[in-house]
Amino acid sequence: MKKGFLLLLFIVFIFSCEDEKTISSYNPVDWEARSIENSVIDSLQKGTSYLSVYSQIYSQTEHRTHNLTSTVSMRNIHMNDTIYIKKAAYFNTEGQLIRTYFDHPIYIAPLETVEIVVDETDVEGGTGANFIFEWSIKDSTPEPHFEGVMISTSGQQGLSFTTRGVKLK
Repeated sequence: MKKGFLLLLFIVFIFSCEDEKTISSYNPVDWEARSIENSVIDSLQKGTSYLSVYSQIYSQTEHRTHNLTSTVSMRNIHMNDTIYIKKAAYFNTEGQLIRTYFDHPIYIAPLETVEIVVDETDVEGGTGANFIFEWSIKDSTPEPHFEGVMISTSGQQGLSFTTRGVKLK
């Protein structure tokens, strides 16, 4: 009986150690909890911004790549006014839509940062991935600030760099 119990405990331990692949970039934020009604933003100034990010970068040749983790920050740089992001869409190197994180207005409180993390194992974006954001603000409020931080480590080698969003219209 004691040997059976130990065997069962060993089997449970082995199966609990399985590495389940999860990609947090699919739903790291509860977007529904941040939702607001469209009528709140109807009278606000609208804009669109572009942010380049990298799922991979080339190393030595175009045949060798390194995977990267991308942190996409959506920042409200105003101290008093809330801003609204209407859509966050992620595209690959060929310009094909990979996923839309949300396509309904969400709020970002004053001085708040909301992030999207694209895991190192999620390489769908490739070497030329990008985001398009649609947003709304009051006329007197600064535009949202979009920034990407890419990072990777391997052994004792580390690599990191940033990108900044640009307003399209």
